Amino acid sequence: MNCDQILQTQAYLDGELDAADVLKAEHHLENCAECQAMAADHADLKAALAGAQYHRAPAALRAKIGRALDAESKPVRRAPGFWLGAGSGGGAMAIAATIAFFLLMPADPLVNDLAEAHLRSLMGNHLIDVVSSDRHTVKPWFAGHADVSPPAHDFPAEGFTLVGGRADYVHGTRAAVVVYRHGAHVINLFAWADHGASLPRNNSRDGYHILFWKQNGLDFAAVSDVAPDELDTFAALVKKTEATE
Repeated sequence: MNCDQILQTQAYLDGELDAADVLKAEHHLENCAECQAMAADHADLKAALAGAQYHRAPAALRAKIGRALDAESKPVRRAPGFWLGAGSGGGAMAIAATIAFFLLMPADPLVNDLAEAHLRSLMGNHLIDVVSSDRHTVKPWFAGHADVSPPAHDFPAEGFTLVGGRADYVHGTRAAVVVYRHGAHVINLFAWADHGASLPRNNSRDGYHILFWKQNGLDFAAVSDVAPDELDTFAALVKKTEATE
């Protein structure tokens, strides 16, 4: 790695930067192919870990492993239920460290990233890069600023007003974000290329509701602090409009 900002980019991907440094890191990431490659690798790793599941081993297998671990260090006396207790020895420490690593990983890293990106967008002037309520202005803008061109319909009659769009990074992937207002609330509609990975279930994080779906080769996530039923209505409008085009 030759980029002198590679460590800052790594810190950004790990969620360790404050709001001011996040904006600097995102600007750098937009223009640095080396950091973009690292971000892609980071996203692949997080996606793989997100799919990992913990299954409790059968009692017979746990007992067998316990006996094998006991046999590694015979001079050290252990209770028969050693594996169910604290454990000691190199093998036990390695296994315990691996289990702890997976248990400490966030259940849905993508949910965390979307919540953080939404919150970050509400700080400073990072909400909108192109300001317009005209879909014929917003949609073409993404062609030169994001990897996908998402739907950008306006729904003023239903109370969901298109106000613009921006490019963002979510889970190490460059995403297009269409921005709406619903009363005093902001709705961020994230869209990125569908590579076949499964999406998390609809979720809530830090007071923000997140709806996921796939459509027309894109992965979508609508994020907002509006009431869940209102966000459902918004998502249904987007899906219906896209289905008819």
